[in-house]
Amino acid sequence: MNAQNEVKIFLVDDDALLLKSLEIDFAMHTKYTVETFATGELCIANLSFKPDVIILDYHLDGIEVAVMNGLETLQKIKLFNPDLPVVMLSSQDKIEVAVNCMHHKAFDYVVKSETAFIRLQRIIETILLHQKVKKELNWYMEHM
Repeated sequence: MNAQNEVKIFLVDDDALLLKSLEIDFAMHTKYTVETFATGELCIANLSFKPDVIILDYHLDGIEVAVMNGLETLQKIKLFNPDLPVVMLSSQDKIEVAVNCMHHKAFDYVVKSETAFIRLQRIIETILLHQKVKKELNWYMEHM
């Protein structure tokens, strides 16, 4: 989390309707700051703004043909910052897709559905709690 304890979420999806819907859900039901991007390239270009969590579409192929897909974007994010938690979002309800995402170091995988926002909210809370505990543990280790 950044200095003001403001949690910044990046939403990356080529489905403009879903992107707007999630943005509205986060605005109405959380205190998170949300930035939206229609391509992986735009997300990568803005990583210097230090998001706390990235929610990333698996496909990302709806706008242009020659854009990075979700896994390619995930790999570039992990090269930039291996500790940055990325939650993959997909309409694919296939275990192989989820396993592939986890193999590429995604924090979690969520299937696009009516309950996706609630799952994302819970996952983000888990990520933030994990980060807090890790930070406290590091502080104690340094002061022993």
